Amino acid sequence: MTGEVVFVGAGPGAADLITVRGAQVIAAADIIIWASSLVNPEIVAPAKPGALLIDSANATLEDLAPLYQRAVAEGLLVARVHTGDPSIYGATAEQRRLCDQIGIAHRTIPGVSAFSAAAALADVEITVPEVAQSLILTRLEGGRTPMPPAETVRSFAAHGTTMALYLSAARNKALQEELLAGGYASQTPCIIGYRVTWPDELILRCQLAELSATMKAHKLWKHTVVLVGPALAASATTRSHLYHPGFRHEFRDAAGAPPSPDSDS
Repeated sequence: MTGEVVFVGAGPGAADLITVRGAQVIAAADIIIWASSLVNPEIVAPAKPGALLIDSANATLEDLAPLYQRAVAEGLLVARVHTGDPSIYGATAEQRRLCDQIGIAHRTIPGVSAFSAAAALADVEITVPEVAQSLILTRLEGGRTPMPPAETVRSFAAHGTTMALYLSAARNKALQEELLAGGYASQTPCIIGYRVTWPDELILRCQLAELSATMKAHKLWKHTVVLVGPALAASATTRSHLYHPGFRHEFRDAAGAPPSPDSDS
């Protein structure tokens, strides 16, 4: 096969949060396909002279096929730029199938996702020992995109761990209701991230009981990720084994009493 399509994770928004590898591919690409509705234009600004830039905001999958066919015929490098990380709600599986049908090689470069950027901006850890050691990444069911029957916000909420919710801001009242019905306490801390790392970014904190009212007050209905879970509380004070002086591992001997058997690394 000649030519190549590289799915590039552009990160959450800020141009300096794309990976070095991703930026290098964009700079070298002959064809750059990006969505102006989601990707910061500064991400694709380093395109080389003569590179073809295609805005995919209004494109269908079928619209991209001729570009991939041209890349095969001429041995071109295509940078298919996706917001956040291409593996999360990126619709890349169907694009890979298209590439395979056309006969063009493809690979993926990861990117910083919105949930990770929101946690960083809020200065929190989402996996706190003894509080939450798992992350559930999902979306509210019942929207235009069908969800598998077993995947519901309510059932996931029953685990009580940290949850990151995408593509759910427009139905924030239903989101709050399902989280509460699943078992989260009304005072569970939430972090709301709007256009994180963009110039107009907004990071809000509230309790779950105030989630919908807070989102409505700020008119947040898209470009928003919601984090919820007890680990997000500023009062979480447990510590991991890893840096405990009494915890021995391959690179360090224990000094003093071992940590509590109830904690984890």
